[in-house]
Amino acid sequence: MITVGAFEAKTKLSELLDRVERGEEVVITRHGKPVARLVSQAPASAGARDIREEIMALREKLRAEGVSFPREEIIALRDMGRR
Repeated sequence: MITVGAFEAKTKLSELLDRVERGEEVVITRHGKPVARLVSQAPASAGARDIREEIMALREKLRAEGVSFPREEIIALRDMGRR
C-alpha cells in the first residue's frame, strides 16, 4: 500500500491507476489525514445468468424453510429502494 497526498494524486492519477490495476492499494491523504482509498474493482461476475442462478437457489432454500414473499411485497421492497 502506498500513501500519496491529494495534489500528487491529482498530478499522477494515471500512474496511480496503473498501480491499482496491478493490485496495489493507494491511500490518498489531505493534510496528512487519509481521505480516500483506491483499490482495484472486483471482477464482475460471469453475468446475469450466474446472478439468476444464485437467486433461484436462495428462493428454493427459503421455500424449503417455509418462507415466502408475495409478488406484491417484493415489488414494494424494490420500489422502496428507488426512492
